[in-house]
Amino acid sequence: MRHYATAQNIGGRSAQCDATAVRSGDGGVRAFALLDGIGSSAEVDEWTRRAAVQLDTAAARHGDAEAGLRAVYNRYAADPDRQDPYLRRYMPSAAAVVAVTRPGQPLTLAWCGDSRAYLLERGIVRRLTEDHNLRRVYPPTATFPDGGNRNVITSYLGSPATDEDARNEYNHPAIETGTVQLAGTARLLLASDGAYEPHEEAGHDLYVELDDDPLTRTVRDFVDLAVDTARKARPAEEHHYVDNATALVANLF
Repeated sequence: MRHYATAQNIGGRSAQCDATAVRSGDGGVRAFALLDGIGSSAEVDEWTRRAAVQLDTAAARHGDAEAGLRAVYNRYAADPDRQDPYLRRYMPSAAAVVAVTRPGQPLTLAWCGDSRAYLLERGIVRRLTEDHNLRRVYPPTATFPDGGNRNVITSYLGSPATDEDARNEYNHPAIETGTVQLAGTARLLLASDGAYEPHEEAGHDLYVELDDDPLTRTVRDFVDLAVDTARKARPAEEHHYVDNATALVANLF
């Protein structure tokens, strides 16, 4: 039986520009990647799918999430066209998160942007990533309860910014990382903002939504509920603004 499943719902978008990839490596390595393409076009769709495979392949080959993401991030950052602020605006890019497991070793994570990773373990959901967006840079306060715009991301795959550049401007590195020691069987969730935000805003219990089998049905129901919840929060004439939702769920053991 397959140990992972992915699902997508296009929401109100004209193109599905998210992508996932899963790959196995030597020594029992498993790598899982999710990219949320910025924009809605055939070009972004094609680029994001290709970049997801590149990222997952690199992470599986290195056996480490950070090494994989940095290899692909640096490759795109070195493109001379991406060094030009004007040209860069018209080039595909994406929020990215990748996770790698290896038998007997901690789960490793790396990300740039606002795609998230969660761990479901022993009845508890843990968020493993911190968003790279203006909401993090300017958190809500009593004077400004909404904080910064969460839809403006402050790091992404396709950016030429170094860790130092990002720290100087946004007080976080371009790429962040994490490790988690697994205590036993657990379930990993990678999700685009279109998948997690509606659940978060509606107060849904992610463990309840995702602690079921088979995985294919569970993750499909998860993204469909996200889009349905987002639609219900808007008037009918704004349904075309509803974001697409993508999620990957994997059993870790």
